[in-house]
Amino acid sequence: MHDLLPEGEDLRRAVKWISGNLQENSCQPVLPLVQEAIFKYDLSPKDGEFLIGFYSQRKKEP
Repeated sequence: MHDLLPEGEDLRRAVKWISGNLQENSCQPVLPLVQEAIFKYDLSPKDGEFLIGFYSQRKKEP
């Protein structure tokens, strides 16, 4: 479970921002939000991969 916790403040803000947008409109596609967050919070490629993986796993959960 420790792997799921993002390191770094910008990554935490990005997760919070994406989650907030999804709470407002859960029907919107996740990938465009993730891509926007990557640019908005100037995330590293590693952080971007984390977000993509994190939200890809989220879609697979029942």
